[in-house]
Amino acid sequence: MGKVETRSCRSRAHPSLALAKYWGKRTGGINIPATTSVAVTLEALTTTTTVQVHPCPEGARPGDRVMLDGEVQEARRFRPFFEELRAIAGVRSLPGDSCFTVDSMNDFPTAAGLASSASGFAALATAALAALSGTANPEEVSRLARIGSGSACRSVYGGFTRWEAGSERAVQVRDETWWPDFRVVVLPVTVEAKAVTSREGMNRTRDTSPFYDAWVGDAPRLAGEVERALEERDLERLGTAARLSYLRMFATMLGAEPPLLYWLPRSVEIIRELARLRSRGIPAWETMDAGPQVKVLTDRIHAPLVVETFSELLSLPAIVSGPGPGASVESL
Repeated sequence: MGKVETRSCRSRAHPSLALAKYWGKRTGGINIPATTSVAVTLEALTTTTTVQVHPCPEGARPGDRVMLDGEVQEARRFRPFFEELRAIAGVRSLPGDSCFTVDSMNDFPTAAGLASSASGFAALATAALAALSGTANPEEVSRLARIGSGSACRSVYGGFTRWEAGSERAVQVRDETWWPDFRVVVLPVTVEAKAVTSREGMNRTRDTSPFYDAWVGDAPRLAGEVERALEERDLERLGTAARLSYLRMFATMLGAEPPLLYWLPRSVEIIRELARLRSRGIPAWETMDAGPQVKVLTDRIHAPLVVETFSELLSLPAIVSGPGPGASVESL
């Protein structure tokens, strides 16, 4: 291996919103999904990450340091990621005795159910591999990003993605130009971080919920329905399937011990009002992740109406997003 030289790289990535949900991990690997997920990458939300690769300070190996939104992060959370990164460096005869200093910023609430870990680890994996070797192959980036956060393997790609149950990486189904009129309206009901992380929640659900096996068994059918709706650009079909997916995911959480309930009263109020909008012929179907924020699947024409309807219920202004690009290197 060569001598470690100080190098830096800045990258950008966007969150991945699962339309058919990933909830549950297989045992025997790191973030290997029990269910197939199908997702869209959201262009309106962005993580920007700078990675500096440098010689480790004497007596301070591994000595990695991660800053997120100006706050130092717990090293234990990132250790498996950096261990895998060093293993990749060793296989490719790159300087494996490097240390990493990371500075990452989100332009949206962190750890609040908006998939910040997906965009965060996608950006981190992209920048780290590019800083080490000068390139960032998407397949390799997707595998590495998954170590930090499962959904991050999807954020590496733009447009619409699929992450197969049991797979170590995601694939792109369609790029961001496939459905120009498709919109996601993000409705933030709080800026507070959630009390139970997605990782902890998934493990608790798998280990204690009597409904978990039924969820895993049914998930492939819903994932297939979501993919067919995307192929046909059929918003009603997509919204109906995506809504079933998230509600059945939450049903498994409610059956966990102790139960998991990420929703807030305003989340429920929005869900009920969306049902009333659909009864009036407005194409607007909600989906949610492990958090209280509501995301509405709609089209370009009706997105402004969704924003106006819920503006007084939100802790931050609504965010309207179309499908976005994959992770990219900004500077090297």
